[in-house]
Parts: sequence; C-alpha cells; structure tokens
Amino acid sequence: MKKLFFIWLLTISFISLYGQEFSSEIFHEGFLVTTKKDTIRGALKYDMQSNIVYITDRGTLKTFSSHKIFYFEIFDAAVDNYRQFYSLPYKVSIGYKIPILFELQYEGPFSLMTREAIIQEAVSSTATYWGGSTTRLRLIYSYYFVNKEGEMVFFSGRKKELMEIMKDKSKYVKEYIKEYKLQVDEIHDLIRVTAFYNSI
Repeated sequence: MKKLFFIWLLTISFISLYGQEFSSEIFHEGFLVTTKKDTIRGALKYDMQSNIVYITDRGTLKTFSSHKIFYFEIFDAAVDNYRQFYSLPYKVSIGYKIPILFELQYEGPFSLMTREAIIQEAVSSTATYWGGSTTRLRLIYSYYFVNKEGEMVFFSGRKKELMEIMKDKSKYVKEYIKEYKLQVDEIHDLIRVTAFYNSI
C-alpha cells in the first residue's frame, strides 16, 4: 500500500512539474516585422529569457534576436486572443541600452508592458504522506510603464511604488483601487488601473 502511495505521489509531482504547457513553449500563427521593415508570416515561438523569436518561413526555421526585431504578433489559442510584442531599448547599465522583448498589455499615453518568466517553486502539501512539498512551474510577470515620451520605468508590483509612478493622479487611482479591491501586482488588475489612469 505504501509503495502504491509513493508511486502516486511521484506521478503527481511529475505532473506538477512537467504537465503544464506555457505559451512560450509552443508555436503560434502570426507575423514578425524586422528592423529592416520586412514582414515574415508563419508559425512563431518566442523566448523572452534569450530575447529570441523562432519563425517558420516557407518551411525553413529562422531565428531572430531582439536586435533584428521591430515587432511581432501572434494568435495565442491558449488564451483565444492576439498578443503584440515589441523590441524596445532598455537600460541595463548607466548609459547603456540594449533592445529586449516586451509584450504590450495596454496602449495609451501611459502604456503597460510586461516580460514573462517561468519559475519553479516548492508547494507545501499537508496531504502528502510525510507532510512534505511538491514542485510546480509558474508563470510570473515583470511590469514596465512607458510614457508618451518613450521613457520606461520598471514597476515592482508594490502599491506605494505605483502611487509614486502615478503621483499626478494618485488620489483618484488610490480610490479606484480601493473601490474595486484591485491587486496591483496581478496583471489583469494592473491593466484596469492603467486604463483608468489614462482615462482621467
């Protein structure tokens, strides 16, 4: 009996770690625009950690780094929606910027961009035989705001920091967040907050 339970536990752990499929791991129909303004249509797969996009062009698999990409768009069947990505210069050290990939979440005078990463985390479980933990993969986002001058600022997800970023309208934003009980470190709520900020 204990042996069967142990096998079941290993199976559950395996599913938790490997049973998920993320959008960045599969190909999507879409198109890519290069910095030379060439448009390539085909199946695309993106890798934000490496800032690379793979695309099939007439049966040939091509690889583009963020240095050669202006924009790309995919239809993500997993979320049943179109997704838009840009390669934008980002400051990695004082006086030095490199183009990296960002996804556009909300476009306006004050836009919201994101980068995603897949992390592995331990999940405690009281249901296990010895009260241990299992592991799972989880998608996380890092947030960036871009103003109409093209200046980009990183947002860590803290409410106090958001009020500083949106200080010219922070009173109204704070009331809006409280009224609708929004969590500013959650992507869907942050999109709502950004849209509200732009509407004031």
